[in-house]
Amino acid sequence: MVAKDDDTIGFYTGNAAAYTSRGQAADRPHLETFLARLHEGASILELGCGGGQDSEFMLAAGYDVHPTDGTPEIAKAAQARLGIPVRTLLFEDMDERERYDGVWANACLLHVPRPALPGIIGRIHIALKRGGVFYASFKAGEAEGRDMFGRYYNYPSKPWLEDVYGQFGWATVEIEARQGSGYDQLPTAWLHVTATKL
Repeated sequence: MVAKDDDTIGFYTGNAAAYTSRGQAADRPHLETFLARLHEGASILELGCGGGQDSEFMLAAGYDVHPTDGTPEIAKAAQARLGIPVRTLLFEDMDERERYDGVWANACLLHVPRPALPGIIGRIHIALKRGGVFYASFKAGEAEGRDMFGRYYNYPSKPWLEDVYGQFGWATVEIEARQGSGYDQLPTAWLHVTATKL
């Protein structure tokens, strides 16, 4: 099952400089809640790190952070900012087993085609150690579609996500609905999901 959309990858490739230099702040409220569930110096995989602002925050807090992005140009920009290696990694290429205490996937899995999302969440589940914490955020909706830039979004509802996450062995799955925005600066309904592995 292909987990990437070529038009979406094309957008980020063509707009890498603008996307990574827009001065986006780290998502402190959700980062602080996520990090509070992990032990000091925990190993964290960041998926879709973008400009690197969230990894920068976690590194400054003393965590062992492994940032990745699916677009080589964006990974290179994040690496220049962070001063540590940033791997180019597509979600479907994750193959690690029980390596990380946490996986941080802020506003990136929302681009995974709906049929492929369970497989990707399964890979994340395998990559986490027992008791590991997985955070992801999604733009909420009822049906998949594209935005004004041609980017694909899976636009899940809370019940749909509950069904997807329910296919795996999580001790808890918490879904919080909040209003926010994104690159398009439009008002957006978001779903913030935090799952803990058994």
